[in-house]
Amino acid sequence: MPYKEREINKMYYTMGEVTEMFGVNASQIRFYEKEFDVLQPKKNKKGNRLFTPEDIDNLKIIFHLVDDKGFTLKGAKEHLKNNSGEVKENQKIIASLEKLKDFLLKLNDEI
Repeated sequence: MPYKEREINKMYYTMGEVTEMFGVNASQIRFYEKEFDVLQPKKNKKGNRLFTPEDIDNLKIIFHLVDDKGFTLKGAKEHLKNNSGEVKENQKIIASLEKLKDFLLKLNDEI
């Protein structure tokens, strides 16, 4: 049986890691933190923001609504407030489909 690396799930992500994940400036993440109540990163003694995996999921939802679907910030806030369960479920489906796509592309490259 070949060795399979486990995926490492972190408890907290730094601001630098989050900005790299989403390809945006730290100021945009801080702005979204102020605008959306669902984003509540912890802060250490130095004041550095530490994002939980739940915060990352919420950021993915926000970026999907604002960038992909073209919602305004006000519209995205209302949509999150009124349909939070549905939106989170849709985001999980999107994430699993993206993983499947990556796997299939990798498989295609190996063939």
